Order: sequence, then structure tokens, then C-alpha cells
Amino acid sequence: MGDPCRSHLGSMKNMGGGPAPLSHDRHPADRARPHAQAFLTRKWNREHEYRLIKELWAFTGNRIAVRYAYEYRDDNGQWFRAYGNENWEFAEDGLMAHRHACINEMPIAESDRLYHWPLGRRPDDHPSLSDLGL
Repeated sequence: MGDPCRSHLGSMKNMGGGPAPLSHDRHPADRARPHAQAFLTRKWNREHEYRLIKELWAFTGNRIAVRYAYEYRDDNGQWFRAYGNENWEFAEDGLMAHRHACINEMPIAESDRLYHWPLGRRPDDHPSLSDLGL
């Protein structure tokens, strides 16, 4: 899966979101595009040194399931790792029509971090989630 571009929000189309993607992660459900952009801005402003790995789990027709894990630190320097699964359904125009996600987050010690590449795109030779045993 591609790496997210977090340097700017851009349009929701670039993030895969349609006019009103449904979100069922464990945060307030932001269902309209402006609310989703505001939610992501708040989220990314508090998640520093964010690194993400996604792995395709299954797909059929216009539906995709992925699993992922990401690491970040907060303003206090505490590191976190979050694991999750997402199910996406795309409309005929290619925009995301539905998104269902389950995310579990836990604090980790800095010494337990697994993602150490420089900010930006994950290097092609970096181990996958499966390779890391996640």
C-alpha cells in the first residue's frame, strides 16, 4: 500500500475519501469532508514522527481490507504504537464511499520502536508487518 502524504492535507480525494466517508474508528465519527479534514489536522498535529506500514489483507471488486501499524510520539515525548484493520469500499468514481476501522493503541518505550527510517516514504527494503511479526 502507498504511504500517506502527511506534509499537507491536500484534497480528500488524494487521501482516498469521497464526499462523506463513513468512519467507525474509536474517535468521533467525522462523516463530512470538512470535518474529516479538521479531524486529520488535529490528529496529525499531536502525532509527531509518525511512521506507518500498511499491508493488503484482501480485496474483491470495489472492496479492500488492509491491516496496519503505526508509531508516533506525543508532545510529552511518549511513544505509541497503534495496530488496526480497515475495510474500504469505493464508489464508481473511485472515491471512498465507506470506511470501517478498528484501531488499538498502546504506549511503548522508545527502545521498543521498530520504525526508524527518516521522515517521509518508507524505504522499499524496510521489513513488512509480516516480516516484523506484527
